[in-house]
Amino acid sequence: MSEPIRLSTPLKDEDIAGLKTGDKVLLSGKIYTARDAAHKRLLADIDAGQKPPFELEGAVIYYVGPSPAPPGRPIGSAGPTTSYRMDTYAPRLHSMGVKASIGKGKRGDTVKDALQEFKGVYFGATGGAGALLSQRITSARILAYEDLGPEAIRELEVKDFPLLVVNDSFGGELYVKPRIK
Repeated sequence: MSEPIRLSTPLKDEDIAGLKTGDKVLLSGKIYTARDAAHKRLLADIDAGQKPPFELEGAVIYYVGPSPAPPGRPIGSAGPTTSYRMDTYAPRLHSMGVKASIGKGKRGDTVKDALQEFKGVYFGATGGAGALLSQRITSARILAYEDLGPEAIRELEVKDFPLLVVNDSFGGELYVKPRIK
């Protein structure tokens, strides 16, 4: 077993170029939550000329709808949601500078093409382990769309958030040919 690759946000092209399917990653820094309703509203706001609620260049978006925070914790259970629901929006966000997304399940061909064209990556997080993953989130605050409840866009600070590269920027896909180190 190889050691995990440690990365910090915002991600750069050279960070992405060094990742291959099957690589284990420990991610630290700021990441942003959004599910389908937030993606739809975010792109509508951008089309209307509004500034996005976070810097898109180098950003990592986590597809999650966390549960309410228990006393003394910044966030409740925070496991990944099914990623294909964001496939309609992901290519455009990658064209605007987003470097990675985190979720579970397969991605469509348009997303895989966008990862190659715009030098991005798709990370898998362990589904069904939301309580465990939340232990790696050190802070959480709502940035936009609070009315969406768990689907609001949040800024999370993570430390050594455990991920697996599912789709790399070279067209590799872990689900096609597993290469876990």
